[in-house]
Amino acid sequence: MHASVHANKPARLFLVLGALFLTNALLAEFLGVKIFSLERTLGLQPVQWKLLGEEPFSFQLTAGVVLWPFVFVMTDIVNEYFGKRGVRLLTLLAASMILYAFLMVFLAIRLVPADFWIATQAGAGVPDMQRAFQAIFGQGQNIIVGSLAAFLLSQLVDVFVFQRIKRATGERAIWLRATASTLVSQLIDSVVVLYVAFYVFGDWDLALVLSICAVNYAYKFCMAIALTPAVYLVHALVERYLGRELASDLKREAAAY
Repeated sequence: MHASVHANKPARLFLVLGALFLTNALLAEFLGVKIFSLERTLGLQPVQWKLLGEEPFSFQLTAGVVLWPFVFVMTDIVNEYFGKRGVRLLTLLAASMILYAFLMVFLAIRLVPADFWIATQAGAGVPDMQRAFQAIFGQGQNIIVGSLAAFLLSQLVDVFVFQRIKRATGERAIWLRATASTLVSQLIDSVVVLYVAFYVFGDWDLALVLSICAVNYAYKFCMAIALTPAVYLVHALVERYLGRELASDLKREAAAY
């Protein structure tokens, strides 16, 4: 019985990490429709700065960026114990689930609403629930394409950078491979999603795209640094759960593929 439970620990760990990864990835896609002011959320006055000749920008970000750093932390933990094959599996699953979710939302939007439901929130300032539902969930196709392209490419880059650094440092410098891989992949993610969605398929000029990319990446850069202790905490919890011997076996196997 003990051997059976011990043998299933990696599977249970992968299931939990995968669930967290997929949940955060899906939530980030749907929450990304909201734009929020980081400074005002923190009780500060907006910072006005000019980038590339554009109008002054402040830290106005999509709500989805709050969750993406956690997705990349999960990526690094999976990479550490299950290797690039584990990350690729979760990445493909997440992309498939995101496409499936958007398809279901697309179909839900086109369901004819009940007459009484349309005005149910009129007293709260929402006169047409169908239009509100469509506005919130009906993100444009260009955003979906840009977001998925950025997600897939950034995940592949994250795995590549992480594995290269680990080969050079071995078991040392967890912070270096986790933080560096996240910083590089977050840069790719920030640029690709806006470039594809609003420059290739949209009508934004390149200077505007790059300016907003800079603001988003500045936030992601700070979050990647701030979450470095969280990587060590999760590592400690995983090592405690698996035990030193099993954890070492998993890491050796992950590095071999």
